[in-house]
Amino acid sequence: MIISRTPFRISFFGGGTDYPAYYREHGGAVLATTINRYCYLNCRYLPAFFNHTHRIVYSKTELVNSVGDIQHPAVREALRMLNIDHGVEIHHNGDLPARSGLGSSSSFAVSILHALYALQGKLVSKEHLARQAIELEQNRLNESVGVQDQVMTAFGGLNRLEITTNDKYLVSPLPLSIEKTEALENRLLFCFTGVSRTASQIAQQKIAAIPKKQQELHTMRQMVDQAAEILCNGSDIDDFGRLLHESWQLKRSLVSSIAPDFIHEMYNAAKSAGALGGKLLGAGGGGFMIFYVRPQDRANVVKALSKLLIVPIKFEYSGSQIIFNQK
Repeated sequence: MIISRTPFRISFFGGGTDYPAYYREHGGAVLATTINRYCYLNCRYLPAFFNHTHRIVYSKTELVNSVGDIQHPAVREALRMLNIDHGVEIHHNGDLPARSGLGSSSSFAVSILHALYALQGKLVSKEHLARQAIELEQNRLNESVGVQDQVMTAFGGLNRLEITTNDKYLVSPLPLSIEKTEALENRLLFCFTGVSRTASQIAQQKIAAIPKKQQELHTMRQMVDQAAEILCNGSDIDDFGRLLHESWQLKRSLVSSIAPDFIHEMYNAAKSAGALGGKLLGAGGGGFMIFYVRPQDRANVVKALSKLLIVPIKFEYSGSQIIFNQK
């Protein structure tokens, strides 16, 4: 039995510059962190005496005799990708809902690959996991995704991710003190809007808009360096929240579907109650929101967002791990 655990991520700055349509011409950059909420996959070779060859359990249960009959696309293509011809049983569990802006599809892609490699007795690097997950999502599943989610969830941590025009990635952890890290964590309010959505559809619209939104994306990329400077040097940490507000104004201008009316209402309510900034996570349309709130304003903002589910989080630094391996 193999159990893999892969974190979800929060992207603060630079989202959109990690799409190939942008970074292959200009290079991209993202500032993001993984959090202590995870995707779990239990995986084992299935004994031959069952009436089925494969058992896949997620929001539904599949009992099939051929990999080609598996309906879950990421599971099916991951098994093909790693040339696994033995029957398998795979169970998925997640701490947070799918389609909510946390890179959950990429967490799943990294986690299933990590588990299957371990099942084969193979140790793989975080870089290899990230690249294989990108291959799985972009080329085998033809999803409209960037590259930050696979890299971030594989590596873990609060990082600046640099993406070059020739598809190379440099992951640079931000060297924050424990005190600065705790100050940032304590100023973040993580809220579920109650609405899940399919990110790929909105991402397709964002990708189509890239040629017309070059300047906005250039500015969003520059904000990655500004945010890192705020956190790593002696600046007022609350400038991070103010910059988050500026970035959100740019992000929502890319395509109208990013921020429906109900998101505007939530954001404005939080801002009026004292939040310095915030954003909708992921491609847009729904899912989770993050707000930057000073400690003295937290109670007021929580009250203003009383209809939302607030989830406590901390940063995590391990990335994808095999937490159980027994054959």
